[in-house]
Amino acid sequence: MMLLFISNAYAQAAGAPAQNPLMSMIPFVLVFVVMYFFMIRPQKKRMEEERDFLSKLSHGEEIFTKSGILGKISGITEKVVTLELEGGTKIKILKTHVGGSAKSVLTEVTK
Repeated sequence: MMLLFISNAYAQAAGAPAQNPLMSMIPFVLVFVVMYFFMIRPQKKRMEEERDFLSKLSHGEEIFTKSGILGKISGITEKVVTLELEGGTKIKILKTHVGGSAKSVLTEVTK
């Protein structure tokens, strides 16, 4: 009985036309193109904007960190930013942990 099913399977495969290997790659290519435009490209753009923002930081600018600390830049090096907090306390953070300008955050809070 089992031999009967196996022979049918061979008969069906033998009658089917051969598929072009390039046609089987089309779904993978389409998935990659969609992922590029919806995931990879926007992420690269955000990273570039963040890199530009960090390169333009200067003394006296009010910023916030990614952990939510607000402060004014009192010192800056290539990798470290010294923040002066409200009570005169100074802390050092990595430049990569700067979240953005505090001006945008403070205007939203006062509205």
